Amino acid sequence: MGSIPLQPRDEIDLRLVPEIGIDLGTANLLVYRRGKGIVLNEPTVVAISTSNGKVLAVGIEARDMLGRTPGNIKAIRPMQEGVIADYRTTVKMFEYLLEKTCGSRRFFKPVVLVCVPSGVTNVERRAAIQAAKAAGAGQAMTIEEPMAAAIGAGLPISSPGGNMVVDIGGGTTDIAVISLGGIVLSESIRVGGNKLDEAIIRHIRNTYNLQIGEPTAEEVKVKIGSAFPLEQEYRMEIRGRDLVAGLPKTVEISSEEIRDALSDPVREIAEKLCQVLEETPPELSSDIIERGIVLTGGGALLKGLNQLLQSVTDIPVHVADNAMNCVAVGTGRALEHLDQIRASGAVSDI
Repeated sequence: MGSIPLQPRDEIDLRLVPEIGIDLGTANLLVYRRGKGIVLNEPTVVAISTSNGKVLAVGIEARDMLGRTPGNIKAIRPMQEGVIADYRTTVKMFEYLLEKTCGSRRFFKPVVLVCVPSGVTNVERRAAIQAAKAAGAGQAMTIEEPMAAAIGAGLPISSPGGNMVVDIGGGTTDIAVISLGGIVLSESIRVGGNKLDEAIIRHIRNTYNLQIGEPTAEEVKVKIGSAFPLEQEYRMEIRGRDLVAGLPKTVEISSEEIRDALSDPVREIAEKLCQVLEETPPELSSDIIERGIVLTGGGALLKGLNQLLQSVTDIPVHVADNAMNCVAVGTGRALEHLDQIRASGAVSDI
C-alpha cells in the first residue's frame, strides 16, 4: 500500500472517531480497527431464541452450537453467498461487533467500511449500509472485496500495470483485474468454501450412506482436501450418522476421493478465471503474465489450488501472505486513503 502517493487523512480522526473495516464474510467475520489492526475474528454465526428472537450468542460460541441446539435455540448464518440473507439478525450481529470493538459507551459514532462481493446489486449494497447504520454506525460505506484483497495483499494497485487477484471466500469467489487504483474488469461467482463443504457432505452421504455436519466437512477440507495431486496422500477417520441403521458410525476416507469430490466447484473457479483472462486487455495481460495471479481468502489455502490454476492458465499463481486476513486488512488500510479509493469507484455509500 506504500505505492499510494496520497498521505493518510488527519490523525485527529483516529483519536476521536473510531474507524473500522469489516470483512462481512459468509463464513467468517473479521474487523480491522484503524490504528490497532485486526481486533475481531469470529465465525459469521448467530444463535437466537426461537421463542422471542433474542440473540443468545455470536461468533465462536454460536458456531459451536451448529447442529447441537435444542428446539428453542437456532444457530444460523445470516450471510449467504456473500450477501445479507437475514437482515434483522445481521443488524444484531453488527451491534455485537461494534460493542466489542468500540465499546458500549461511544461518544462518537464509528465510521464503518464494509466489504461486499463485486457482483452485488445496489439493493444488496444498500442493505449492508443500512444494517451498519441501524446498529450504530455514524457513516457506513462499502468497498468491493477484490479491491480490498489487493490492498491487503500489498499489490501495487495505483501503478499503471495489471494486477489480478482471486479472492475465494466462504460464499463467493471474486476475480478482478486492477490498474491505476481502479477495477478494470471483475467477475463474481457464488462458489466458495461453503460449496466445497457441501461437495464433501454430498460425497460422504452418497458413498458411505453417512450423514456428517458442516464442522466435520470443514475439518476434512482443511486436513486432507486438495485440488492437485499431493506428494503424500492422506487418510482420516470421520464420524457421523448411518442413514440406513440410524446409528453412529465411523468410516475412513482418503485425500484422493475428497479431491475428486471437490473437482466440480474447483473447476467452476478455474473456468471463470480463464473467462476473465480472455476478456482482459492485451497490455494488462502481459503485466499479469509477468506479475502472476494472487490468491486471497480462506479458499486460497486449499492444498494445491494454486498449482491447479497455474497448470490451467500457464501463469504463475501465488497464495498471498496471511491470505485469510487480506480483505480485512485491505479494508482497514483503505480507510487511511479513503478519498483516493472513493475516487476509483471501489467505495460506495449508496
